[in-house]
Amino acid sequence: MKIATIIARSLLGLIFVVFGLNMFLNFIPMPPLPEGPATNFMTALFVSHYLYVVGALQVAGGALLLIGRKVPLGLTLLGPVIVNILLFHLLLDPAGLPMAIIVSGLALIVLWCHRAAFAGLVKGRA
Repeated sequence: MKIATIIARSLLGLIFVVFGLNMFLNFIPMPPLPEGPATNFMTALFVSHYLYVVGALQVAGGALLLIGRKVPLGLTLLGPVIVNILLFHLLLDPAGLPMAIIVSGLALIVLWCHRAAFAGLVKGRA
């Protein structure tokens, strides 16, 4: 299981570093979005420069996962981004849903390995 966790952590970190840097450097062209709410949503994020904040969080969280130090902090930074990616593709643009599910699965594998770091969030009061 340790090897699977290292592979999942490395893949997840690499995905977020690459796509986070793409927000700033634009080396991977964005495919056209379908007309409707998905385009409106992405336009609002782009015009408000909110995507730069998301890109910075992706690079920081992905780098922490790639380095292998402070992995729980990396997961904490990436958690809301992963939820938003999953919900975006689930509700607005289903074409990207398979990749969103893969990213979510990788994050769950890494989260399971580091569940002790998050145990205090779900424990009841003593």
